[in-house]
Amino acid sequence: MKTRITELLGIRYPIIQGGMQWVGRAELAAAVSNAGGLGILTALTQQTPEALREEIARTRTMTDRPFGVNLTILPAVKPPPYAQYVQAILDGGIRIVETAGNSPRDFIDQFKAQGVKIVHKCTTVRHALSAERNGVDAVSIDGFECAGHPGEDDVPGLVLLPIAARALRIPIIASGGIADGRGMAAALALGAEGVNMGTRFCVTQEAPIHYNIKQALVAASERDTKLMFRTLKNTARVFRNAISEEVVATENRPGGCQFEDIRPLVAGVRGRAALEAGEVNGGVISAGQCIGLIDDVPTCAELIERMVRECREHLDRARGYFDSP
Repeated sequence: MKTRITELLGIRYPIIQGGMQWVGRAELAAAVSNAGGLGILTALTQQTPEALREEIARTRTMTDRPFGVNLTILPAVKPPPYAQYVQAILDGGIRIVETAGNSPRDFIDQFKAQGVKIVHKCTTVRHALSAERNGVDAVSIDGFECAGHPGEDDVPGLVLLPIAARALRIPIIASGGIADGRGMAAALALGAEGVNMGTRFCVTQEAPIHYNIKQALVAASERDTKLMFRTLKNTARVFRNAISEEVVATENRPGGCQFEDIRPLVAGVRGRAALEAGEVNGGVISAGQCIGLIDDVPTCAELIERMVRECREHLDRARGYFDSP
C-alpha cells in the first residue's frame, strides 16, 4: 500500500499500533513493525527516562524496521520529567513520535531539529488544526468510539474523519472503532490515509497482557464498555467490569463526586497489576467499542495481513456497485 502515511513513516502498510499505557512495550512494538505496520513504545510505561532508553535498545534487538514512541503530555500536580523523556527519545535515535494529551509545541522544534516525524493525536478538528499550525507532520483523529480519552464532544469517527479530511492539509490517521479490514476500508474512504488501533492490538499473541484479559475482550460485545470521569470532564472509555461499574456509580451518587473519592479504584498501578495477573475485575482496563468486532487472538502478522486483504476486498466490492464507464 502507498499513502502519504506509509511514505512519511517508511512502513509497508498504513497501520499503526496505539501508544497504550502498560501495553506499548518492546514485544508488541517489534511484532507490529516486523509485520509491516508501525509499532509504538509508550514512554510513560517506563518509570524513568533511563528505563525508556533501555526499552528502545531492547526493541532494536527485535526489529530492524521503523518504530516510534508515544509521549502523552498531561497536566499533573507533579508532572513526569517530560524534557528528560524527550532527550531519551532523541538519544535512542527514534525518528517517529506520537504525541497526545496537551499540545507538544514546547518540544516540536527540538524534535524537528533531529529529523523526527511527529504524529499528534486529537479528538477534535480545532485541536488538529492547531497541531497543524504548530508544525506536526500528521494527526491521528480519535473518534468517540475509541478506548482511553475520547474528549468531551462525543463525535464519532463517521462524522469526525471526513470533517478533518476536509479541513486539514496534512495527512490524517483514523483512530477509534477500527479492528478489521472493513473498518480500514471505511477509514480510507472517509479521507484517512492510515489507521491507528489500540484495543485490537491488545488482543494479539504478542501483547504483554494476561490471557484472561484477552479472552474477556474476545467474549465481550460492543456494549461492554463504560464511560468514566464524565462528571469530571475527563471522559475515559474502559472495559465494563466491577471497577468501572463502581466508579460510574460513585460519580452518579447524590451529592456528586470528587476525584479523591475514586482515586483508589483507578490507580494506574492497580490497572497494571490487573493486566499482568489476569484479574479482569482487579483494575481499570481500557477498551474501545470495537471489542464487539474481536473474536480471536491472532499474531500481529496474521492480523495485519488479514486486515490488508479484507480492506482490498471491501474496497473492490464497493467499486463493483458502479457501472463500468
